[in-house]
Amino acid sequence: MAISAKQVKELREKTGAGMMDCKKALTECDGDLDKAVDWLREKGISKAAKKEGRIAAEGLTRVAVDGNIGVVVEVNSETDFVSKNDQFLTLLDTITNAVLNNKPANNEEVLAISTPNGTIEELITNATATIGEKITLRRFVVVEKTDEEIFGSYMHMGGTISALVVMKGGNDEVAKEMAMQVASMNPTYISQKDVPAEVVEHERALQQQIMAADPAMASKPEKVLAGILNGKVSKHFKDQCLMDQEYFKDPKEKVANFLKANKAEVVTFVRFQAGEGIEKREENFAEEVMAQIKG
Repeated sequence: MAISAKQVKELREKTGAGMMDCKKALTECDGDLDKAVDWLREKGISKAAKKEGRIAAEGLTRVAVDGNIGVVVEVNSETDFVSKNDQFLTLLDTITNAVLNNKPANNEEVLAISTPNGTIEELITNATATIGEKITLRRFVVVEKTDEEIFGSYMHMGGTISALVVMKGGNDEVAKEMAMQVASMNPTYISQKDVPAEVVEHERALQQQIMAADPAMASKPEKVLAGILNGKVSKHFKDQCLMDQEYFKDPKEKVANFLKANKAEVVTFVRFQAGEGIEKREENFAEEVMAQIKG
């Protein structure tokens, strides 16, 4: 039978499930609204939909390489306990392999990828319903290299941080060292020449304001002030640039010198840290318990 938009809308309002899930439920139940509600509950879809408003700020990352393709993926959960859950870990690996094998362009394309057990979106919905926490695919990146280049990858503490580096020259060991450097020291740019001009100018303006407010700078010649300003700007970006960082295994050596000694050059890198940049909600345990009792 034909399912109307009004029926789908009513079921969505009752269950919070997605439009396609509601349409499928109504089709399976011959348009019977109550049976469709039960159908969604049995599938765990209604339960999962109710968790959509929650904040998923924990989770894990994964890095994987196959030939000239490398990927880094982040999947979030509400608590760090889930990162030890076998179903969550299997889901994370399945998503990572799906991205690696299909090279999707965005999250929507990832969610639509079919697996032997359903689409990625269906697997996430099922995991949310079974585990009892909101599970989300947050982001991913696909990196391609040439035959002459080398991948270096590193995953820290089971995936709290994942790093992927593309390098010219050197060898596999040096490439992995650079992935560990990126994971541990968190650079933003390869070198200072890679810092966008507007970012440099913003920092330069800020440092000028700071210097203008310093009485000790008032008597210094313009040429000296220009040198001090350049030094302050350069120092600010020092820790953000991979080449200027201290090599994590030997703080006396710069990364640039380590790479030069190994005849290697970093082409690009990616670093994901699970939950970074997500504002975590501060929970009041007593209020949460009372809300559950009243609910």
